[in-house]
Amino acid sequence: MAGGKIHFSRPPRAAELERLVAGGSATFFMPRSCFSRLSSKARLILDKADAEVVIESVRGRAIELDMEKLMEVAELHRDHRTFRQIEEITGIPKSTAHYLVKYAQRQKLKGAGKVVYL
Repeated sequence: MAGGKIHFSRPPRAAELERLVAGGSATFFMPRSCFSRLSSKARLILDKADAEVVIESVRGRAIELDMEKLMEVAELHRDHRTFRQIEEITGIPKSTAHYLVKYAQRQKLKGAGKVVYL
């Protein structure tokens, strides 16, 4: 994983970090709370590998929805459809559709088991 970006939402175990560091140079992204809970062994591994750790402040849970569905909801809303009509067309509950439109500026989405940072 040479030159890759790796995001953590929970503190990784030392064994997992050793495996990732052995794969090549990478940049590790994690929230401040995650970094503060890293074990001393994990911190030592990061220091020895001279790995770059970036403390990020991305808040909130990732949205679990296909990107196509999200784009479809946004497009229907732009076409001045009501949330009930969007619910009938997409099968997404109207409250979820409202949430997606309201928080369309989210910075991360979850799809296919991966978290995508926009």
